[in-house]
Amino acid sequence: MARDPILHRIRTALGRSAEQPASDPPPVRLRIPTVPMEARIASMITRIEALAGKAAETADPCGVLAEMLEGKTAVASNAPCLAEWGITSLPGIRSGITDREELRALCATADVGITAADYALADTGSLVMISSPQEARLISLLPPAHIALVPRDRILTGLDELLTVLPDPARVTSSMVLITGPSRTADIEQILVRGVHGPGQIIVWIV
Repeated sequence: MARDPILHRIRTALGRSAEQPASDPPPVRLRIPTVPMEARIASMITRIEALAGKAAETADPCGVLAEMLEGKTAVASNAPCLAEWGITSLPGIRSGITDREELRALCATADVGITAADYALADTGSLVMISSPQEARLISLLPPAHIALVPRDRILTGLDELLTVLPDPARVTSSMVLITGPSRTADIEQILVRGVHGPGQIIVWIV
């Protein structure tokens, strides 16, 4: 069989014998750069816009969303901060849904899904969405447009800092999703199409 000669060559290259146990893995190396918050925010906005998303800061999330959502239907997650900011009380927004089938039906017909983001990564413009009873995945994935609100103090430098803050995500959630720009795919002819596997439009408000 080809398996044994292949494994033999690998062991020889590593300087190991067949009976020798594997050595302990090297320690994890996480490097967290020192980046001022204003620089993180600027990087976050730049990266999102480079991916055809939209991002901006606001001190009045309720006001900007009221203007954006005029004439549209929206479903919002049960994140406490959305209620604190008054967003779930805006006209045309449904929230507080706990029944899975009802939520699925609403997300399939709503123009916009509104969520909070647990964290954001400044170096890639990624949103970190931790699934929970307050943040259902459907809201950020099924409607054609996704509006995410993230507190400015939740903007991390990058993945290394996220893994420092949340070293074992599986202990706190069944699903942690990193969203980097609108959904996009390309066929064999490299024709880019947005919105095939998720929202074709992403708007991020940094609060």
